[in-house]
Amino acid sequence: MGGSSPPTSFPASSSSSSSSCCSRFLSSALRSKRLVTPAEKTARDNSGRGLSRRLGVFDLILLGIGASIGAGIFVVTGTVAHDAGPGVTISFILAGASCVINALCYAELASRFPAVVGGAYLYAYTAFNELTAFLVFSQLMLDYHIGAASIARSLANYIVTFLEIFPVLKDNIPKWIGHGANFGDVLSINVLAPVLLMLLTLVLCLGVKESSAVNSFMTVTKITIVIIVIFAGAFEVDVSNWSPFAPNGVRSIFTGATVVFFAYVGFDAVANSAEESKKPQRDLPIGIIGSLLVCIALYIGVCLVITGMVPYNLLGEDAPLADAFKSKGLKFVSILISIGAIAGLTTALLVGLYVQSRLYLGLGRDGLLPSIFAKVHPKRHTPIHSQLWVGCIASILAGLFNVHMLSHILSVGTLTGYSVVSACVVVLRWKDKTNGLVSSSARREGLICLIAVAVCGFAAGLLFRYEASIIFVILAIVVGVGASLALLFRQVYADSPGFSCPGVPLVPNVCIFFNMFLFGQLHHEAWVRFVIVSIIMVGVYAIYGQYHADPSAEDNAIYHEAPAE
Repeated sequence: MGGSSPPTSFPASSSSSSSSCCSRFLSSALRSKRLVTPAEKTARDNSGRGLSRRLGVFDLILLGIGASIGAGIFVVTGTVAHDAGPGVTISFILAGASCVINALCYAELASRFPAVVGGAYLYAYTAFNELTAFLVFSQLMLDYHIGAASIARSLANYIVTFLEIFPVLKDNIPKWIGHGANFGDVLSINVLAPVLLMLLTLVLCLGVKESSAVNSFMTVTKITIVIIVIFAGAFEVDVSNWSPFAPNGVRSIFTGATVVFFAYVGFDAVANSAEESKKPQRDLPIGIIGSLLVCIALYIGVCLVITGMVPYNLLGEDAPLADAFKSKGLKFVSILISIGAIAGLTTALLVGLYVQSRLYLGLGRDGLLPSIFAKVHPKRHTPIHSQLWVGCIASILAGLFNVHMLSHILSVGTLTGYSVVSACVVVLRWKDKTNGLVSSSARREGLICLIAVAVCGFAAGLLFRYEASIIFVILAIVVGVGASLALLFRQVYADSPGFSCPGVPLVPNVCIFFNMFLFGQLHHEAWVRFVIVSIIMVGVYAIYGQYHADPSAEDNAIYHEAPAE
């Protein structure tokens, strides 16, 4: 009672420890990769082991087409035409134009970066910081995992439906084999889907040469069938069916464009094949843009045929193109369509699994994931551990769960990745001009403008979705244009050393605005998913990533040249 106890130092110590943890987290989260010089890039590309460089420009174009065109070309064209009428052709042209400018951004980054795996993750790591790159990866990967499982179940369903053409098998194949036997809303047993996934995973583990050959064969088959369908349908077209061209108004055409945009998604897969491309700086831009242009031409051809064969209001919902040919007595074409759908889903699934493994490989090399993901087979030159991992995850999801019910939370990763890639083009042009020494105030101002463009795009999307007054939509567009002009006149830009996206920063800003406009069109559960996944992955990064990541790790990565041909 008579003496006073000495003051404790625990609160101060606790406060100091907390401050130290926050400081370490911020310093780790904000670090970035160094953009190598052209000389370093050349030396790195000519080194000696790792993934095998076997993909030529034709392989890359087929890779992009294989990823983009699945069964949707035979379905989504008709379902959207049911609302937009013959104007669905304009919907596909608008969506295709938007994808082309996104592709220009991807092409620039693919040509200027060292030929290594990573795609959008790698670009974000260099232009922004480690945490942003990790979050982009997590959003993309969730899309890929659920998407692969969903495609596998659709493929299994199409195969069983095709087999049921034969009388001996009709109604004799149990649902749990291919169609899916549901037990409640979540559990759904499907045996064939995981079998297909593991077979494709095995092909991918054998080597890029083998998997590229399978993709090329299936993609050529698919393109051939689509061309046959277009020519066969062209002789059945009645031009009077194209009038009225936009029966539900211009708004339905724009709404249709927001839907069919996702039919083109997949060209970005080419960017993830950089380390296996023979001449990446030349061939990647050609592969990205070339595959997209082929897809646009095929989609437009199918749209013109389907709306010309049958009045738009009579198109079916589930198989509109096949129904249109059956109504004309051309049942053999509907069988071709089934084969084309199987080929399309097979290539989309194959390329999706391929891209996932390469992204895991990139993060394993950088230390953001365990090092087992960075291991490459010494003879096959494929990331077998990463490939088996993504195959197993997709197999579990496809074999046990009704993943189709999760389709409304997809596309978040795609739109996030496309927007970040467009922003990377702008940011890296600042860095180039001053050899990476951008003043903090100029960089801060530029980032604020980019964020303003994104926010305006999202706001315009919400206003359009809920049919607000057009004045408010125009106001959002005007503010976005103002932010873009500020970027144009307040920053200094240099040309890209490789393929150069035209109109920087305006073209990338158009990409960001439209991608975020589409983000505003997504189901509200997709927005919730974006927030929840981001929070969880920040926690994962805080616990594991910040302590193991090494942005300079890939400086020691070397690659394997394909044998001379």
